[in-house]
Amino acid sequence: MQSVVHLVRHGQVHNPDGILYGRLPGYGLSEIGRAMAQRLGEHFADVPLTHLRCSPLQRAQETMAPIAANHPDLDIVTDERVIEAANYFEGTNFGKYNEKLLLPQNLWQLRNPLRPSWGEPYPSIVARVKAAMTEAAQAAGDGGQALIVMHELPIWISRLAAEGRSLVHDPRKRQCRLASVTSFTWIDGHIVAVDYAEPAADLVPPKKSRVLFRPGA
Repeated sequence: MQSVVHLVRHGQVHNPDGILYGRLPGYGLSEIGRAMAQRLGEHFADVPLTHLRCSPLQRAQETMAPIAANHPDLDIVTDERVIEAANYFEGTNFGKYNEKLLLPQNLWQLRNPLRPSWGEPYPSIVARVKAAMTEAAQAAGDGGQALIVMHELPIWISRLAAEGRSLVHDPRKRQCRLASVTSFTWIDGHIVAVDYAEPAADLVPPKKSRVLFRPGA
């Protein structure tokens, strides 16, 4: 049995206050983010998708909408297992240059970047996302294609695991931009190939400075 599971990162979020929003409710797409979602809808319009799945968070649901509109025969499965990574600093604003990060009250949470100590352990993310991907691959059927809209860190960690690379990484070097598509080819229950595409590359703003605890958005 062979199938493809596309992991799609949501579009840009409206976040003028610079909050590390994580799993907080109420963070939807910005104007640019909505344009990214439309671009994804166009990108997948002629792809013969057979299964749709989505994170419960608003930004993911809004990104899924244009994709699903072009595949009205498919129901959307909302799956808690593909939600954003948990993060101790959720709801925090560290300033434009993250200058508040190293305040004394934060140092204990930064003690172990390998786990990481400020959030959900990497192996936990791998396990929950792989379970959801396995289910999606099966639901897609032989020769089918499933699509899951979710978040940067869970997508990137899943790719690292699939490629046999270390889960410990520099967030600034992730290949998982806004509205990107990371596609996993499955054969008989095993991931045999990973591909990457950026249908909305021209809409992605320049990168800002990032810090090691960032969950990925």
